[in-house]
Amino acid sequence: MNDKYSWSVLGYILVSSLCCHAAMNANMSRNDGGGFKNDSLLENDPELNYVPSGPLVMCSFLPMEFIECEDLVDLKGNKSRDDSMTGGCSKYGGSYRYEDVEKTTVQCMVLPGIECHGNRKFNKKGFPCVKYGGYYFLTTLLYSILLGFLGMDRFCLGQTGTAVGKLLTLGGGGVWWILDVILLVTNQLLPEDGSNWNIYV
Repeated sequence: MNDKYSWSVLGYILVSSLCCHAAMNANMSRNDGGGFKNDSLLENDPELNYVPSGPLVMCSFLPMEFIECEDLVDLKGNKSRDDSMTGGCSKYGGSYRYEDVEKTTVQCMVLPGIECHGNRKFNKKGFPCVKYGGYYFLTTLLYSILLGFLGMDRFCLGQTGTAVGKLLTLGGGGVWWILDVILLVTNQLLPEDGSNWNIYV
């Protein structure tokens, strides 16, 4: 009887020590130098102690309604800007397809009063280079159909030079007039400043 009890106690101690040793190894994380991170470093890196099943979501996962991002910077076609800087767009949208729109990284901050886990200031990747300048597709199309021979559609889009040429030639004898209607419908004629079409609400 004593023998069985001794073996049971010994087995319990052995299993407990193995479990504790495994738990200690799991909690330690190596840094670049091969050592171990201390508690203060774990506190400074909020992603290491994040609990997905907890009540708070990561700040970087919050939707746009709860964050405020910096304004996009127009690089005016210059792609040689330093990659470490954020918010630069060498080309703005203009296309209907999301895949065709250039993406950039912007710095965002969580709005006051919103609780979340992690750094409240972070970089958000995949931000579309889109801006709106008060141009409406349907309005421009109506101008193009009704007053296109006077160049009103191009005046509306900010293309003053070609608009004057279209006005003086009365829509290129009708050819330029019809061609611009087709270009508008096929999304080839866009606002001069690269703005996207506004959505009617």
